[in-house]
This record gives sequence, C-alpha cells and structure tokens, in this order.
Amino acid sequence: MKKLLATLAVAASFALATYSANAQTYPERTITVVVPFAAGGPTDTVTRLVAEAMSKDLGQQIVVENVGGAGGTLGAGRVASADPDGYMLLLHHIGMATAATLYRKLAYDTLNAFDYVGLVTEVPMTIVARKDFEPADLKGLVEYAKANADKVTVANAGIGAASHLCGMLFMSAIQTPLVTVPYKGTGPAMTDLLGGQVDIMCDQTTNTTKQILGGTIKAYAVTTPKRLDVLPDVPTTDEGGLPGMQVAIWHGLYAPKGTPAEVTERLSKSLQLALKDPNVVARFAELGTVPSPEPDATPAALKAKLEGEITRWKPIIEAAGQYAD
Repeated sequence: MKKLLATLAVAASFALATYSANAQTYPERTITVVVPFAAGGPTDTVTRLVAEAMSKDLGQQIVVENVGGAGGTLGAGRVASADPDGYMLLLHHIGMATAATLYRKLAYDTLNAFDYVGLVTEVPMTIVARKDFEPADLKGLVEYAKANADKVTVANAGIGAASHLCGMLFMSAIQTPLVTVPYKGTGPAMTDLLGGQVDIMCDQTTNTTKQILGGTIKAYAVTTPKRLDVLPDVPTTDEGGLPGMQVAIWHGLYAPKGTPAEVTERLSKSLQLALKDPNVVARFAELGTVPSPEPDATPAALKAKLEGEITRWKPIIEAAGQYAD
C-alpha cells in the first residue's frame, strides 16, 4: 500500500511539474476563441477585434470559431467540456448570465464550469424601428405600443440573444407584452426591420449604429445614463420617459474550469493590453462602445459581474415566463 501511495505521489508531482512548465511556456500553438453566435453579429465583431490585438501580444494566431445555437449555450457547452489548457476559450455576452434561468436544463454549471479571464466591454443598447414607423419619439412609441399591443411586432435574434433580453426589459418597463418575432441571428432580424416586415427591435449599438446614422432605421433611445458621442441626437431612455430602463450588453472572456492559474493570468494581462490597442479603441468608438478599463479586465471582476447579473435577471425572466426549454 505504501509503495502504491509513493508511486501515485511521484506521478502526481511529475504531472504537476509538467503542467507548470507548459503554463510557463504558454502559448505554443494556435488558440481558438469560440463565439456562441453567428458570424457577423455584434459579439463576433467584438471578438475578432480583441482576438487580433491579443494575438500580437501572445505571439500566436487566435482563430475565432462560431458555434451558434440554443441561445449561446451550445458554444458555451463546447468550451466547458474542452481541455483546460488555455487553447480553447469562450467570448460570451450577458447571455452567459441569463441562460442560467432561461434554460432549466443546462449541460454545464454556469458559475462553476469556467475559469474567468476578464470583462471586455459593455455595449449600449438602442431602441429602434423601421424607418416609416408612426411614433415620432419614445413617449409616442410607448403610447402606441400600449394601444396596439396585439399588432406591434418586436424582432429579436432568438431566445437568449441580446435583442431578446433587451426586448423583454422594454416590455417589462412599459408593462405591456408585445408580439415577439424570433429570428436565427441578428442579421436576419435586422434585414426584416430594414425591409419593414417587423416594427421595432432593441439591439446593441455594434449592430445598429451604422443603420441609424445612414437613416435606414429610426432610433428612439439609447439605454445609457448619458447620450453617446457616436449618436448625439438620440436621447436616453431617461430623457424619453422610461427612467430606469438602462442595460448594457457586457462581454467576458472565459476558459474551461481547471485551466492553470498562470495561463488565465497570462490571458488576462494580454486582454488588458489588447483593450488599450489604438485600433480596438477606435473601432469600439465607431460601434458606440468603449473597452473595459484595466480593473474590469480581470478574473475577479468578471466573476463578480456574472454572479450579480444572474441574480438581476432571474426575477425578470421568471416574471416573463419565457423559457428556452
């Protein structure tokens, strides 16, 4: 028995030493970052900008892989079950928190299946409509929606998507359920909004700013305390008569649970550096957002954010009674 224990101890020490050595030389090959949504969407855009900047610092290529479906849970589940070696990561948005309630049966434990790298950005939301929609301002939109609840259609990119969550929050704020129209991604939802097939949508500035500035859709409000520099003429929800309806779609970078601390620390430092990259700062500004400050681009900050957001959204989702399973 003593001989067996001694053998196991030696094996464990060897494995630990090997793991530590690997962590110190990380990364030695291509890293994959999974985006749990379709290519071309807001989260995909954010990820590709950050991945390009991080690859310069890490000295290895970072490949972005889109694994969409089930409100982001398929991609998240894939990373949760990946080897914890730092070569497969997850960049997910607020849906990481809401899935814990939206999906009553998940293949992973949201809080305990991942290690945390850091927050990336918090993207403001906009309440927009087809360009010929009748209401002239947010107050008029609320009045019109309440009077025509069975006719007003609200597009979203599918259950769990940012547009779905913001749409639920809007309906909660005006205390009126509207006709929701889910799509298989942000692209198709925006296409039908542009074409006039649906009335309104609540989505990230990374997806709506270009259309708003181009005049192809009508903007009613931004969900921020102050107006955005990139959209100075669009009032806040507070200004428009919906005080308290403030929401930003935050994004975080995760690794599988059990990833060596040295690796997550290296990734966190690289993320912090990437978020100061001039190209990232400039492109984020064009999209109506800013990179997370260095204190937020840390494992502790992301973990605290996720825990707090699960608590915040749980009663909202339960009150709406909209579950994904």
